[in-house]
Amino acid sequence: MKTSNNIIEILGEKAPYYLNHVCEKITKDELLTPSDNSLDKVFINSNRNPQVLRSLSQLYGHGNLSGTGYLSILPVDQGIEHSAAFSFYKNPDYFDPENIIKLAIEAGCNGVASTFGVLGLNARKYAHKIPFIVKINHNELLTYPNKYDQTLFGKVKAAWDMGAVAVGATIYFGSEESNRQLKEISEAFEEAHNLGMATILWCYTRNEAFKTEKEDYHAAADVTGQANHLGVTIQADIIKQKLPTNNFGFKNIDFGKYDDEMYETLTTEHPIDLCRLQVANCYMGKIGLINSGGGSKGETDLTEAITTAVVNKRAGGSGLILGRKAFQKPFGEGVELLKLVQSVYLDSKISIA
Repeated sequence: MKTSNNIIEILGEKAPYYLNHVCEKITKDELLTPSDNSLDKVFINSNRNPQVLRSLSQLYGHGNLSGTGYLSILPVDQGIEHSAAFSFYKNPDYFDPENIIKLAIEAGCNGVASTFGVLGLNARKYAHKIPFIVKINHNELLTYPNKYDQTLFGKVKAAWDMGAVAVGATIYFGSEESNRQLKEISEAFEEAHNLGMATILWCYTRNEAFKTEKEDYHAAADVTGQANHLGVTIQADIIKQKLPTNNFGFKNIDFGKYDDEMYETLTTEHPIDLCRLQVANCYMGKIGLINSGGGSKGETDLTEAITTAVVNKRAGGSGLILGRKAFQKPFGEGVELLKLVQSVYLDSKISIA
């Protein structure tokens, strides 16, 4: 079997750069890589109860990537996070929550992640047809002046009542409010596990000091890697993180703990090596890392989505959680894009670097 010509064509002249790279700092042999029995290898001896294992199994066992150890999740909470009009004006159909769920089903996603309102309004019709992931906190955008804080929008029990298999939450690591968020979400995840639901943490960083005059380090490999490590510490079953765009955040901002040997030992400037550092911080891949797809930019969306999927997979990640690049397009185009991303994970020739 050869790597899909579609994928090579989409990557263009950068195809060898992404497809032929070998990670020599943290090698693939040091990782637990996704497979059809990943859940058994990771959680069978853990403190997760059988109901949590069943929920994780439902999530990993649904859709086009069923049984592969990889995830393709459609997340749509931008109506709160970025405002509904701004998020949906390119495709007003998605003001109707049912169309969000229909997109995830038609595209063969493992699950759909959205708000209490979106999923609750359609729970009786769809909770048994596709795994629900309820996002329990948000940064609402109507407060003036804008603030950046994550506020709980509902209770974990309400997510369980609507038939969700998992809850999702965001912590803005590095923010003034991060300690409160850390406490809130640690307690919420404990309750979710007690009820038998899986947990997914959006491990985002947020601090004005992380953006200097020269560079923005909010997505630096070392900084996001540490955010991931905090996320798995509060027992997130899956980590969501932005793909790294650079490195040396601790060093160049001059905070935290770092030295030059740390960077030399663990990574290089290659995107797959930077993502490998994120995976390593997820207990060497034992907790799955799913990278986000980022905003929609129009003509470059497909290339960016496929590139992100290739980097994530070859780094040892567990999939993609992609929303705007899909739902800000006509329905059919969104379905096609999601299926092409899934094809990266179904292609056995795209191997762990």
